[in-house]
Amino acid sequence: MTLPAPLDVAHDGAIVRLTLNRPDMRNAFDETLIAALTRAVADAAQDSRVRVLLLTGAGKAFCAGGDLNWMRKMATHTDADNRADATRLADMLHTIWACPKPVVACVNGDAYAGGMGLLSACDIAIAADSAHFCLSETRLGLLPATISPYVIRAMGERAANRYFLTAERFNAATALRLGLLHDVVPAERLRDEADAICRTLCANGPDAVQASKRLVRDFAGQPIDAALIADTVERIAACRSTDEAREGVAAFLEKREPSWRQMP
Repeated sequence: MTLPAPLDVAHDGAIVRLTLNRPDMRNAFDETLIAALTRAVADAAQDSRVRVLLLTGAGKAFCAGGDLNWMRKMATHTDADNRADATRLADMLHTIWACPKPVVACVNGDAYAGGMGLLSACDIAIAADSAHFCLSETRLGLLPATISPYVIRAMGERAANRYFLTAERFNAATALRLGLLHDVVPAERLRDEADAICRTLCANGPDAVQASKRLVRDFAGQPIDAALIADTVERIAACRSTDEAREGVAAFLEKREPSWRQMP
């Protein structure tokens, strides 16, 4: 019997829909899913037709983190094997975080451990009100090391201090308050709301969206000094002379749609 692919990749116009497809395992990842997701995001990053990536899970969960059977197997491997395996996981998260195009997490259900890393590596995260969240590693005598750079950026140092240590489970309302999520909606509206965000992203200038994402990556946490101010001046001056900016301003003044919204 042929097993289903662990990741479903569907092209929907300018949107690539990535669905973690291990519902019986609550979409927990192993080496096969890690490789598939890394490759799919890298491919979408290089595809000029793609404007936005949408990441979600099949079934009732978004992602339960690492597959415990996979983790048990890795516990018997050498230190070198474990380092290589951890590197593949780290590469997957960084590939999502560094993708030049926006990545939207449509959190359809629970996100635990590595699942928290996945949604934190995305640019925008929207969740069903029924979803729960947990940084559960310390319960297993582990630590959330690989996901920590992304989760700390998403929820803040103070919240990370609590939830990394306690492994408490919390609900979507708390995740929203902490800044881990951008919005929480009833489960039956989640797909429509996520699609609306993707359509909004696709309506904007594609080069401007990517450059704006780089702004956040480059400037977050940096001191507002002369060098940073000079960098902002250079970036907006360069942007204003691009064909995309000229088209956007002209379309606004002429009360018409810009050319990039006419894609099929």
